[in-house]
Amino acid sequence: MRLTASFVPLLALLAGVAPAAAAASPAAPAVVAAPAAGPVTVARYSFDGGSLADRSGHGPALAVRSVSGGRVTLTGGHAAFPALCTTAKPCPRALLEGPDDPDLDPQSRPFRWGAKVRVTKAQLGAGSANVVQKGVADTDSQWKLQIGARQGKAHCVVVGQGGTRAVIHLVRSSAGVADGAWHDILCVRAGTRLTVFVDGHDRGHGTIPAGLSVANALPLRIGGPNLGGDLYHGELDDVIARVG
Repeated sequence: MRLTASFVPLLALLAGVAPAAAAASPAAPAVVAAPAAGPVTVARYSFDGGSLADRSGHGPALAVRSVSGGRVTLTGGHAAFPALCTTAKPCPRALLEGPDDPDLDPQSRPFRWGAKVRVTKAQLGAGSANVVQKGVADTDSQWKLQIGARQGKAHCVVVGQGGTRAVIHLVRSSAGVADGAWHDILCVRAGTRLTVFVDGHDRGHGTIPAGLSVANALPLRIGGPNLGGDLYHGELDDVIARVG
């Protein structure tokens, strides 16, 4: 039987003994809740000071890949890509590339990726202008942000395994962003929802399979899928990827 503090004095009185003062119970240690795990920034390229370093501390610096004298100009804290080639042959082309990094493979976890863009309709080619991606269209795994050629709308794209075959899932912004002004574009995958945010506002969303998994052994590329078509010809800043 567990003797309570109120029962001890009663036993002492029955025995004719003056009860001793009950010892105070030690205070229970405070329970501190563990901080909730939040999103982790796994890549961030701000181009400040003309640097191609990953400001998140997770990955290596980017490298410039180019052909025919193409250059990526780093000035004013952002990156400018070669102009759209209409007459010059061969065309100067360039993009930024980082090595394959498992931190950039979100699998089926919540994931967000995006960039600040400044581009005009005149800078868009015949195809899409690919801003940032890991994976390419003809594989079974990809995440990508691109600007559509026809209406200059922002597209968030994921391709992954989660069913019987890989399927391309794409959402478009309700309005174009190729107007020569800076726009902050963010793609967010959370559960079964894929959303494109423009300047902090939900401008388009759709449904994707909950178990869709995105992971591949391909490099991170900024400014194009490779040095062929679908290159980006505008300016970029604050390229970011976050998992969780």
